Amino acid sequence: MQKKVFYIELLRVVAAIAVIAIHVLGPYRYIAGEIPQSDWLSAIGINGVSRWAVPVFIMITGALMLSDTRPFSPSYFVKRRVMKVFVPFVVWSVFYAILAAISLQNVNWSETVQRLTQFPVKETYYHLGFFYYFLPLYLLIPVLRPLVKREAPDMFNTVLALWLGLCVARLMGVDLGFVEELVLFGGYLLLGYALHRREVPFGLLLFLGVLALVATEYTAISQSVAKGAYTSVGWFSYKTINTVLIATMVFVLCKRWADNVSDKWQRRVTVVSRHSLGIYLIHPIFLWPLRESDVILGMAWLAIPLVTLVVFVLSYWTSAGLSKWRATAWLVP
Repeated sequence: MQKKVFYIELLRVVAAIAVIAIHVLGPYRYIAGEIPQSDWLSAIGINGVSRWAVPVFIMITGALMLSDTRPFSPSYFVKRRVMKVFVPFVVWSVFYAILAAISLQNVNWSETVQRLTQFPVKETYYHLGFFYYFLPLYLLIPVLRPLVKREAPDMFNTVLALWLGLCVARLMGVDLGFVEELVLFGGYLLLGYALHRREVPFGLLLFLGVLALVATEYTAISQSVAKGAYTSVGWFSYKTINTVLIATMVFVLCKRWADNVSDKWQRRVTVVSRHSLGIYLIHPIFLWPLRESDVILGMAWLAIPLVTLVVFVLSYWTSAGLSKWRATAWLVP
């Protein structure tokens, strides 16, 4: 396996783990004063070092789809790319609308009806919100492909620089209106392509990423302590320049570190990475008992990573099991 391909597989795995961590720590953030402050701050800190996960998934999409040199076929693109994700998303949305109605005390089917009614504009479960800004990005692929195929690096660099400027503006509180999500998330497609295809200044990107991470953690934690309640003051957004720099750092780190991974571990990571989307779709099932029973484990700095690992493994096993049967394999593409 080529190293440049393997690091993409590695990115999928680490991003899936980070996303689960974000959802594991979710309940901790909003119970300041009810748990030890060390646990509360640990949850905020882990949240800060995990926010790159969603952007990295988008960057992977840009790296692969915009690097495709085959002639663009709309029918193939819709059938093999868009529908491959869209159909499972719809089915899992219905499943989670049903799960949302079930608690340890009773079953409230009106909750399912309400969530399905709002489904066209609002996710039926917390983790499915990702698809509401990810799926529209497929509309950008045919538009961006000519940009990256042209022998016009100046134009590409200008567009990327303008996007970075908008991410700076977003951190400063500028609202870009109804095009914000499409534009700011769409820029990650170009960034992923650039990092995948070009030689980049590794040392500089590593320095900027660490600097952004430190600034993110300091600002979010200090502001939360001062307020006495969880607040990220915009620094935990997926669409701000600090998150862009952190996601870039993780991307180039995996690209560099992949050269040192043995063939044995490459094969293992690749097998797991094939189920990254399945893991993402399935993992809230294993968090449901903890959330419904309001279990908040102590020693959050240790409990959150351990629960994340257990949920990751269980989700992988479930996805792998579903993929073995033709009748269910399409649910975990």
